[in-house]
Amino acid sequence: MKKTPITVRGADLLREELRRLKSEARPRVIQAIAEARAHGDLKENAEYHAAKEEQGFIEGRIQEIEGRLANADVIDVTRLPQTGRVVFGVTVRLIDEADGREVVYRIVGVDEADIGAGLISITSPIARALIGRIEGDQAVVAAPGGERSYEIIKIEYI
Repeated sequence: MKKTPITVRGADLLREELRRLKSEARPRVIQAIAEARAHGDLKENAEYHAAKEEQGFIEGRIQEIEGRLANADVIDVTRLPQTGRVVFGVTVRLIDEADGREVVYRIVGVDEADIGAGLISITSPIARALIGRIEGDQAVVAAPGGERSYEIIKIEYI
């Protein structure tokens, strides 16, 4: 199976969620199921069914995170050679040439993307247009509302 790139921060967040699910959420839902069973007839016991549904969600999420971590290629951008090119994990400062405003994006794995926080997926049109470019280059992005043009003003390996 192909390895999926993820930042150190992204891997740490997944590990923390996995720890929380296994050590807090799983025991809590097991206790809730035991308490609901103690109330008797399970056919009409809404608490039991809700707890079992939550247990299924938790177990599914645990499997999903374990799979993602097993197939992750954790990339520490601070250890990459600083070639001055845009690569996975870097933070890029851009000027939107349409309105002159500055935007800052960090190129991250698909699971880490959060455009509101400035984290863009390596598979996004913006990231694909930026990869391999250097400071001073122009990147043209095919966006749903038409083409957008950005000038790269700074690349940070942080």
